[in-house]
Amino acid sequence: MTVALRLLGCLLSLQVLAGTALAQERLALARLDGPVTLDGFSQESAWQGLAPLPMTMYQPTYQGTMTERTEIRVGYDATALYFAGRFYDADPNGVLASSLSRDSGSAADDYFNIAIDPFDDNENVRWFWTNPVGVRGDAALSNDGEGNNAMNESWDTFWDVATARTDDGWFVEVRIPFSSLGFQARGETVTMGLAVSRVISRKNERHVFPAIPPNWQFGFVKPSQAQDVTLTGVRSRRPLYVTPYLLGGTARATAFDAAAPRFYHEDDLTHEAGLDLRYNLTGTLTLDATLNTDFAQVEADDQQVNLTRFSLFFPEKRPFFQERSALFNFALGQRDRLFHSRQIGLSGGVPVRLLGGARLVGRVGAWDLGVMNMQTDASALLPAENFGVMRLRRTVLNAHSYVGGLATSRLGFAGQYNVAYGVDALLRVVGDEYLTLKWAQSADDAVAFDAAAASYVRLDWRRRRRQGLNYTAAFTRWGRTFAPETGFFTRTAFTQGLGVLAYDHFVGATSPLRRWRAVGYSSLFWRNADGSLETGEGGAEAEFELKSGATLAVEGTLSHEDLQQPLAFTEAAVVPVGGYTFVGLETALQTASGRRVRANFAADYGAFYDGTRLDLGVAPTWNVSQHLELEAAYRLNRVRFPRRPGFDAHLAQLRAAFALNTKLSTSAFLQFNSLADRVALNLRFRYNFGERHDLWVVYNEGLNTDRDDPLARRPRTDQRTVLVKYTHTFAL
Repeated sequence: MTVALRLLGCLLSLQVLAGTALAQERLALARLDGPVTLDGFSQESAWQGLAPLPMTMYQPTYQGTMTERTEIRVGYDATALYFAGRFYDADPNGVLASSLSRDSGSAADDYFNIAIDPFDDNENVRWFWTNPVGVRGDAALSNDGEGNNAMNESWDTFWDVATARTDDGWFVEVRIPFSSLGFQARGETVTMGLAVSRVISRKNERHVFPAIPPNWQFGFVKPSQAQDVTLTGVRSRRPLYVTPYLLGGTARATAFDAAAPRFYHEDDLTHEAGLDLRYNLTGTLTLDATLNTDFAQVEADDQQVNLTRFSLFFPEKRPFFQERSALFNFALGQRDRLFHSRQIGLSGGVPVRLLGGARLVGRVGAWDLGVMNMQTDASALLPAENFGVMRLRRTVLNAHSYVGGLATSRLGFAGQYNVAYGVDALLRVVGDEYLTLKWAQSADDAVAFDAAAASYVRLDWRRRRRQGLNYTAAFTRWGRTFAPETGFFTRTAFTQGLGVLAYDHFVGATSPLRRWRAVGYSSLFWRNADGSLETGEGGAEAEFELKSGATLAVEGTLSHEDLQQPLAFTEAAVVPVGGYTFVGLETALQTASGRRVRANFAADYGAFYDGTRLDLGVAPTWNVSQHLELEAAYRLNRVRFPRRPGFDAHLAQLRAAFALNTKLSTSAFLQFNSLADRVALNLRFRYNFGERHDLWVVYNEGLNTDRDDPLARRPRTDQRTVLVKYTHTFAL
């Protein structure tokens, strides 16, 4: 830690220089001089005096010639931002709108995208998109769009859109209330970051403002590249949103009678009521409270086949935990994190009753603040528990650097406790060079506290860029007893070294290639106890992207695993203790996305411990019409060992999304997992009367595909629920 602080001090002068060099010219947005009626056409006099934004082709060729005329205007009044898009098209029949479902994000659609950095922090944006039939989609992007966990597609807020189509193309108007964004005023002036774009799907063409080069992941909505815009004399309404719900239905579970012995069903009538509240305490601080929290309408988790010795990671989908969820992100590795909200109210994927809680998020002065406290009820598996988390973070030295801290607690009513706390810093040294420093520690009632053993430290230096040379070098040390139980982690007591070297190149306008990428990487995990190598991973990858949007990737891998305990995939397929080194070859193909029928293909073959593994996957999608989208996925893992049984793992999924219009939709999600001997069905019917004013009918069924059990024959149906839920949001 001392070395890290000294290094931080040495970087101060470079940081100041970087901050000075990155100052951006601000654009003053025009205030609308009259009312706007959302009908898509933007013909009101208020729009006539507003000049369209200067657009640039982003892809397939940066700064190439745009094939269609694009006009985007932006203005505001006292309470909201307004956007008008006029998207002319010489072939109006080529305009694609393949979905009517909210947040669908079909890759086959044309889109209008809006990214707003409401606090101008260069780290976070609120991302809004709509297609030619007025479907609303929104998401939150964090960490300046960098990393696997930057996108949160489960975030929703209040906003309005209207679209229209003619022989000239398609047209759109959007209204986003300031109360849905939050902002921080300095005197009479508010500064935000703004980026907008239009997607012509059939051509894989995107027009952007400002003229952001495609040098980064999610470059077209990258917070640090957004245009700084200013507004004056605006105010954020502070409505109180009250959302009660009523829920009723039946639930069937399977139990076992050891005396018989036999399996039998237990049926239960369910009826619940609860309440969610939201209030903007200030323009920058939002309070959410929940009582008898329910998430019956949330889509089921994707089934996964686990061919590792570590726990599987599942993302958070529940709505209450989405608002500024990135603020609570304290990453400890690729998936590991100091806080993971799925630890609250879920145990092994099974819901635990949430009695309620509250969350306060936003900004106070120069500080980003996040506080959450949730209370669970006792269950058959767990005692009643209280979960708490607090996050503080502020920008330092330049607009792209911050320091902060996070603390969590998990308290049981019988005196059990687990607390964790840490400090972190993300520093933009100069240009695209970033240094990340992290230190954390945990304490638990069941383990004697040892400061060194209970600590975690990470140093990470990387060049954030997708053009030319980019690299990552990271060092992590995880102590023997460091175990944040409100977070997610896969292994303990290790030291890791990570290195990644990559080169990206964008090809000229005359080539069918848009970009190629070459990557080499190495990751080594050593046991702290004796310094032995536990896991080693390395490889090289080549990726090619066509201007059509199709991609091809080929990767060779070298892996080493040292097992100190047998690894069981099935009862018969058990890998013995020992050291194993194996190689593999992977290929992946993705067809062009701007098609009604598209697919991803993957194949992986090589050694696997002392055996072999063949992994085949296909995932087609068919937008039958704007009312129906079908999406399937099938994956086969065929594992063979020389002197003991192998196994075949089949994972099949089918999603069907039907929408009569933008208000009435039905989705079906069917999954089969051969290793779990289980079929799972999730059906959801939704009628959306208005924003957060919904009627849901949810049907879940789990089926046993292998009913033979040594004790008794299992029933065909393992569990079943039928639920009806009604929510109504009142704005007071």
